Amino acid sequence: MPERTARPAPSAKLSRAELIADTAIALLAERGMRGLTHRAVDEAAGLPQGSTSNHARTRLALLEATVRRQAEREAQSLMPAEAPDPADGAAALAGTLALALALHRALTEQRELTVSRYELALEATRRPELRAFYDQQGARFRTTIEAMLTAAGSPDPRRHTLSLVAWSEGLMFSCAAGSYHAEVPSLDELRLGFGELLGGMAGLR
Repeated sequence: MPERTARPAPSAKLSRAELIADTAIALLAERGMRGLTHRAVDEAAGLPQGSTSNHARTRLALLEATVRRQAEREAQSLMPAEAPDPADGAAALAGTLALALALHRALTEQRELTVSRYELALEATRRPELRAFYDQQGARFRTTIEAMLTAAGSPDPRRHTLSLVAWSEGLMFSCAAGSYHAEVPSLDELRLGFGELLGGMAGLR
């Protein structure tokens, strides 16, 4: 069977940097880390040979650009109307429940993005320089969730943030690459799960 050509997800007009990073994400999801090369990105994106090297000279630079774009696209999964100000108590708790929608998107129309995320996370465990960059990009998500839980009245927002993030990560992995990969929960089921988890955090609902 001929090898499929990875293409970035359809979107509005992209800059060359975004096209390169989106193509890298698509390649990671389709071929894994070994399939991500400067030449492969050029070919899959339909760019002249050498374009990716001009943008990201080294493999590390390409990976960093990919992590940055990954974080940008994941942040966009929560639309502004669905992510209230973390400092607003009641709205903040509603914002944590909006994570159910983001989780559902990650397992449906953004599944490619979810798979590439795991490829990058594993590579970060082998590259200390990428690990620091990966952690820096991800810290803002934990900070936002912790602010929401604090405003909602959590007595231990840092620990509750870990629980919420770990539950979300575990469910995403199980349904994207693990034993539940063929069973994506419905949006209502995810909302119920978040509600049950928050209900155990000192009565948050």
